[in-house]
Amino acid sequence: MSISSEHPVSADQVYRALTALGAEPVTDPILRPEGPQEEDRLHLLGSLLATTELEITAATRLAEEDEIEDVLDTMLGWSSQVGPDPGLAANVLTNRLQRTAIQVSESGEDQLPPGRDAAFAAVTTAVYALSAQLAVEHGAVEATRRALGGAEEALIDILQGIHDLRVAIGDAQERPEE
Repeated sequence: MSISSEHPVSADQVYRALTALGAEPVTDPILRPEGPQEEDRLHLLGSLLATTELEITAATRLAEEDEIEDVLDTMLGWSSQVGPDPGLAANVLTNRLQRTAIQVSESGEDQLPPGRDAAFAAVTTAVYALSAQLAVEHGAVEATRRALGGAEEALIDILQGIHDLRVAIGDAQERPEE
């Protein structure tokens, strides 16, 4: 497995992994008569990630007493691949959170429903908090301030989304516009 940009996993390797998992993507024979090309690498990695996440989801038991054990087993495998570098782990987590935020925000609507908006803000808060921690560890005071400001704004959005959901179920009243 490759984590550095010096020796990246090739598109062909990712394609072969997908094929081995029974998730071979269909390529357009006219556009790609020789199969996937290197410019398809990130798309293929996304497919491999989705395949892996679907496998983990299917394998995770939903009974409360067993679910935590399954999650921990998955985390042990993740940790053994990422290794002991906390900076690399934070970078991987930030990347995952950014993808999650984008996925949460894809509703097909012009404006996100309040629950999705609050979830988007919660994930964004986590990204900013991790960024602030990394920045402070590197002595980057201004970067830390910017990240903390983003986290604070996102926290406000979480509270607004939760309030809007409470209004929707009749547990709270609309706030008058200021």
